[in-house]
Amino acid sequence: MSTRVLIADDHRMFREALVAVLPRSEFEVVAEAANGRDAISQASRHQPDVALIDITMPGLNGVDTTREVLRASPATRVLMLTMHNDRAYLVEALAAGARGFVVKSQGTPELVEALRTVANGRAHVPPGLLDSLVDTVQSPATAAADPLTPREREVLQLVAEGKCTKEIAASLGISYKTAESHRGHIMAKLDIHETAGLVRYAIRRRMIQA
Repeated sequence: MSTRVLIADDHRMFREALVAVLPRSEFEVVAEAANGRDAISQASRHQPDVALIDITMPGLNGVDTTREVLRASPATRVLMLTMHNDRAYLVEALAAGARGFVVKSQGTPELVEALRTVANGRAHVPPGLLDSLVDTVQSPATAAADPLTPREREVLQLVAEGKCTKEIAASLGISYKTAESHRGHIMAKLDIHETAGLVRYAIRRRMIQA
């Protein structure tokens, strides 16, 4: 039986390339998603065996998407696509439930092997990242846990992407007052009281790209 795969990446050409290179005798791409929220919806609908999720996406980043995908489809195993090797962020992704990583600069054979590994219930970390991840986990200097709730992280990412409160409320399906309240809680928790500071924090946490 083929491994059923969901691909979530905001670059259409990259998604199409992945669909083209995966062996059809072994993998069936049951859904594609251009952003995190669509990925959650598609995961809930299709219950894929593996979700291949880009770690950096607009609207909802890969780490938060992973958490929600696993809530919507608990049996799904998440393999993350990454362009960078920010160790603290990769550790955060593992804590969110990801089973491994594929660096986008790697070739098709490595991707296929990673999908096989994760589909079979094992973890996959490229050899070049394994030692650095262990060092990060064991280091006393590892970044402190994010104090924000999942909803606050969603709001923060949208703020950092330049969305106004009205747009945030519409995007999340909440009232203007609730969106404004979340923003206030974020500033209080982080002790950051201007938008520029929130943007810098989101960049440091790899929620958005600089």
